[in-house]
Amino acid sequence: MNKVILIGRLTADPELRQTQSGIASCRFTVACDRRFADKNTGERQADFISCTAWRQTAEFVSRYFSKGKLICVEGSLRTGSYQDKNHSDVTHYTTDVFVDNVEFVGGKNESGGNNGYQNGGYGAPQNNYNNNYSAPPQQAAPQQPAANDSMSYGNLSDFEEILSDGDVPF
Repeated sequence: MNKVILIGRLTADPELRQTQSGIASCRFTVACDRRFADKNTGERQADFISCTAWRQTAEFVSRYFSKGKLICVEGSLRTGSYQDKNHSDVTHYTTDVFVDNVEFVGGKNESGGNNGYQNGGYGAPQNNYNNNYSAPPQQAAPQQPAANDSMSYGNLSDFEEILSDGDVPF
């Protein structure tokens, strides 16, 4: 089984491109914090993982995600290699995540230091697109144990259902 699930922040805005046959492709890098801090410096290190999405998933990522936003990526690992242009005896090896699915993780007013948590739950992404999203009216919360189990997806009619990504063109 080859399955990868990542949660991290985008290191740059996603790059949406089209193949010669018109198929959308999007490359982006996700910075995932390592679980433990470095013993010597006390700093947490991160891994920078290259990801590639195709078709509707690629268009979705480029439209609704930007640099610094939290993202959950689900997909599979793909490895490859290529010869160095300047040194024909040098082979470079690559490992990328081919994205099957992405999900919003951060809150509506997400900021860098709170891991996306807002008022004990998650909210819809903040973006510059006119999707007529409006926050639900504030209500008194029912008495429940303090848990982060509630999720708010916003208005789901703003998103189209992706039925199939079809075959990857290679």
